[in-house]
Amino acid sequence: MQANEIQQGRVRRTVNDLVMAEMFLVQASIESAAIIGSGINELGRQISGNDEAANSPWDSVSMVLRRIAGEAVEPYTSRFRYLRNMDHTED
Repeated sequence: MQANEIQQGRVRRTVNDLVMAEMFLVQASIESAAIIGSGINELGRQISGNDEAANSPWDSVSMVLRRIAGEAVEPYTSRFRYLRNMDHTED
């Protein structure tokens, strides 16, 4: 009987972890989409701006794209790190 309770506890914890991971994924996806949307708006402003003094608008576009990529990945990495660090010592 005790082995069955231990097994049920493990299954319950696994399901809870899965639900938590799914919630983190949804949160990270929403945050990442917002970052990408803001970045696209910034790129549009840079491309449509005709600043003759700038060396090349495409140099700044490249920098913005790199920044957006880094910022868009961050919500996933921070939530994954948090999920991996969750302590399950209540066995």
